[in-house]
Amino acid sequence: MTDEPMETPVPEESTAEPSGYVPEGEAGAEDAEAPLDEKASAGSPVVNAKVAELQELVDERTSDLQRLHAEYANYKKRVDRDRALSRQGGVEAVVLDLLPVLDSVEAAREHAELVGGFKLVADELEKICAKYGLETFGEIGEEFDPQIHEALMQLPHEGEVTVPTISAVMQRGVKLNERVLRPARVGVANPDE
Repeated sequence: MTDEPMETPVPEESTAEPSGYVPEGEAGAEDAEAPLDEKASAGSPVVNAKVAELQELVDERTSDLQRLHAEYANYKKRVDRDRALSRQGGVEAVVLDLLPVLDSVEAAREHAELVGGFKLVADELEKICAKYGLETFGEIGEEFDPQIHEALMQLPHEGEVTVPTISAVMQRGVKLNERVLRPARVGVANPDE
């Protein structure tokens, strides 16, 4: 025999729980984790019918809630759109009422009569109108566009023109946020044929 000492096996500590052992606070945990369908299938037909009835009720309520949410979203969009249109209509009405005043300011500017305190008032008025999207158009030398210009007469233009061109401006046009409120009234020079 060998002189080596013989090792005796040492029993290992078992980490496994004894069968049937349920730690505190976890009693019935297996039942809670089991899906509803498994519980119902293990139950009686009365339980199955009740579960199906409740599931149908949940589906119906969920459908109603989704429909109500979609209706509210559409209502909110419609109210926001109507509010924006009402605001735009109000701004447009005020600007239309102010057009004669703005025309008078422009005429005073052309005749060099816009001086002193009145010039400051006129500049502030034009600044506020520009803030709300008001712009004027119709300059001599621009190409004539029948969509935004109104031709009152045909006038010669200094120099050669290759397309119908504005040669005189009787009244400037007005746009509010790219919408034409008043077309520019102009004289047009046509190209020589």
